Amino acid sequence: MGVTNVTPDSFSDGGRHPDPSTALAHARRLIADGADILDVGGESTRPGAEPVPEAEEIARVIPLIRAIRAESAAPISIDTMKPAVARAAVAAGATMWNDVAALRYAPDALDTAAELGCDVVLMHMQGEPRTMQAEPRYEDVVEEVAAFLLDRAEAALAAGVRRERIWLDPGIGFGKHMIRHNLPLLARLDRLVGLGFPVLLGASRKSFIGAVDGGGRGPSERLGGSLAAALAGAAAGVAAVRVHDVRETVQALRVWAAIRAAAR
Repeated sequence: MGVTNVTPDSFSDGGRHPDPSTALAHARRLIADGADILDVGGESTRPGAEPVPEAEEIARVIPLIRAIRAESAAPISIDTMKPAVARAAVAAGATMWNDVAALRYAPDALDTAAELGCDVVLMHMQGEPRTMQAEPRYEDVVEEVAAFLLDRAEAALAAGVRRERIWLDPGIGFGKHMIRHNLPLLARLDRLVGLGFPVLLGASRKSFIGAVDGGGRGPSERLGGSLAAALAGAAAGVAAVRVHDVRETVQALRVWAAIRAAAR
């Protein structure tokens, strides 16, 4: 899943694709580099991010979704918490709703997901983007995240979302301490895969990589750590990895898979 942000303030690539033409060019590159899904977002969910009005978010993402769909059949995911944005995106050609709030943002989110009939990603987040990194606490982060995701999956099923449409995401970096919480989740991704739903892993360029590596490296200097996390996810059986560096990740996964095949 290739990241395609049309935001001025995303943590890694905010402001790099300020209009539909540059964003479309970026989307084309991601597809050429091997992206299976394009994840389009119009509201930053970085720590401390301020909310974006619904109309503005729609105005950011819909022209890009329409432009991608006009020339490509590539699956498109809309990265949003808002049901109205998801509705507009699916009408424009999106096929997946990637929701960092796990269908909790609005009272009609669950019903909207069932009505749309698209794939839906339910992500774990402690708190909300503006405050989630203030003081995250867990007794057992792996089991608490697993319980939350299973509860949200059951809520989606009860609302009428088909089981085969539900994905889970542990929410690396969303209301988690860089070391104490993110690393145990990455180490026990098999626990989440074992819940029986496809798992999406989004660890690309996250701050925990800089914390492990040291030296205060910024997002663009975290490629090696991003690849390591993607390979850990693949080894655990995740269904997809959400990444900024598509070509490098595709190459790493292909070589990893070839080595595993040669060992059989």
